Amino acid sequence: MEKAEKREFVAWLNGVFKDSGSVVVAHYTGLTVAQLGDLRSKMRDAGGTVKVAKNRLAKIALQGTDSEGIADLFTGQTLVAYSNDPITAPKIAIEFAKGNEKLVILGGSMGATTLDPEGVKALAALPSLDELRAKLVGMIQTPATRIAQIVNAPAGQLARVFGAYARKDEAA
Repeated sequence: MEKAEKREFVAWLNGVFKDSGSVVVAHYTGLTVAQLGDLRSKMRDAGGTVKVAKNRLAKIALQGTDSEGIADLFTGQTLVAYSNDPITAPKIAIEFAKGNEKLVILGGSMGATTLDPEGVKALAALPSLDELRAKLVGMIQTPATRIAQIVNAPAGQLARVFGAYARKDEAA
């Protein structure tokens, strides 16, 4: 990389650290290109991104961000997984690490909070933002459906009574 490219990369990575909901740092030593590609595609499908970063440049990019506390995680062959949704990157990284022991989660950050590997696992166990929204909509819809059923029940009963009287009169 030339100096200009390095500056652009550091500026871009700095923006990633500032704007992401969560960042996960992991060692990827021993992963094949196909496995790394699989991780990238799973992360992309979920709305996150995986990037292999030079440690020195990543440490420079961390300066002045809330995630500055994770600078010491950047040793060896590291990759950065990040997403706007705080749950997505940890969830996909943990799921991938369960199936492939060569991806070792070192830690991460969520805003100003520095996470150890257990913290990343705990964050991955939470429901995603979309799942929470779906649950909330379901909770809101259920009472509305019940209210509609209760309000419509007397009218339905009256209609059945009138229908019964009409059939009785027709039969007579």
